[in-house]
Amino acid sequence: MSETIGHHINGEVIRFGGSTAPVYEPATGQVRANVELASVDGVAKAVAAAKAAFPAWSTTPVTRRAKVMFNFKAIIEARIDEMAEVITREHGKTFDDAKGEIQRGLEVVDFACGIPQLLKGEYTEQIAKGMDAWTMRQALGVCAGITPFNFPAMVPMWMYPVAIASGNTFVLKPSERDPSATLLAAKWLEEAGLPKGVFNVVQGDKTAVDALLNHPDVKAISFVGSTPIASYIYETAAKNGKRVQALGGAKNHMVVMPDADLDQAVDALMGAAYGSAGERCMAISVAVAVGDVADALIEKLSTRIKKLKVDNGLTPGAEMGPLVTKVHLDKVTGYVDAGVKEGAKLVVDGRNLKVAGCENGFFLGGCLFDNVKPNMSIYKEEIFGPVLSVMRVDDVATAIQLINDHEYGNGTAIFTRDGNTAREFVSRIQVGMVGVNVPIPVPMAFHSFGGWKRSLFGDHHVHGPEGVRFYTRMKAVTQRWPETIAQGPSFSMPVNG
Repeated sequence: MSETIGHHINGEVIRFGGSTAPVYEPATGQVRANVELASVDGVAKAVAAAKAAFPAWSTTPVTRRAKVMFNFKAIIEARIDEMAEVITREHGKTFDDAKGEIQRGLEVVDFACGIPQLLKGEYTEQIAKGMDAWTMRQALGVCAGITPFNFPAMVPMWMYPVAIASGNTFVLKPSERDPSATLLAAKWLEEAGLPKGVFNVVQGDKTAVDALLNHPDVKAISFVGSTPIASYIYETAAKNGKRVQALGGAKNHMVVMPDADLDQAVDALMGAAYGSAGERCMAISVAVAVGDVADALIEKLSTRIKKLKVDNGLTPGAEMGPLVTKVHLDKVTGYVDAGVKEGAKLVVDGRNLKVAGCENGFFLGGCLFDNVKPNMSIYKEEIFGPVLSVMRVDDVATAIQLINDHEYGNGTAIFTRDGNTAREFVSRIQVGMVGVNVPIPVPMAFHSFGGWKRSLFGDHHVHGPEGVRFYTRMKAVTQRWPETIAQGPSFSMPVNG
């Protein structure tokens, strides 16, 4: 019998005895466990626990809330290998990549440790005679996060550390494909001193998502996933009067100029396109070759892709692991099939790859297309797999227009030695995150992460200063005290009353 993965509610691991879904080990293709899917009642119990914990937690001194984050940071740093192995077994990404994911998530915990400074308001004395004014930021209440399979540790950490440090309580609904990392986080948060009920985890599918979107006690929803679902999350939650930040899909382009350091550009494309098997919202899936650089770029890329070390993510030296499920493998393979039918040139074909000892795993080798056109599905749609498309354009103006015309505006990059070209690109591109000779321009945690166009629904990016603004609301106070009759001098030591 496989293990049944439950929920974490009010400090306890709970199983309600409801329906389950399989959790696979992608490298072997075997069912690793079953995860219980929460009902509407199950979600309500998690929200009720969070609501009950909110009054005490929101009034806990901010320095004590920061101390919990410091303790949590120390626990994760000491046990990072344990969480990384869980991620690799359930997601498939390499062990080193899993550790890197956790470390990037920890940067947000680092940021949240500074919450006393981040929550400071502004004060103005004597705005009128005997009158002062100030602003303060206060927590919202119960907040919820709905997170994707591709970063089971990092993306939740974009949300709950800032929300909790700001005084909110939290209900997290992770992906049912790799649910275990969040249960470790819940356990470790309470070990770090977080009171029971402040952070809760409900496993589930659309039923759980809709329950959170419609629950009147949930004040804010954070989401990362595909654009159709992000749009649905935004519309439904906003209709119910909730704050929403919903990050959607991506089609990230990397422009390679004729003057670029080609070896540097190829190194960047290899990691950005094939790292984590392309299952990243910031993965580069389109290389835009400008001028006469395309042939040399294709030659160097194809040589490197054929040498890519694809293996079980726990195997030392593995550079790329399997895709997360057989369903997703079939979907990505279907895009490769479609690209061939639509007339793109498949330079490197990763289909039908078999890994020794993992013959039933969900593996797809790196794929490379040339001569991709804007009307092709492999260009228009987010593939979310190890498939890189190369498009050829005559000049940088055409490259910029191509990117600006795409419905997604998550991330982009340009590789060039020319400062003016880079400056013009940064200024004119309609994308939320831009890299200059940096392929995956994910901001550090003390900045904020988010795209433009149909890559973001809502007004706030995640983590960083935008995260603090999203998880708090401002209150403005204007105060005047009437003059009192003098009481005469006091010669005793003043004390706080």
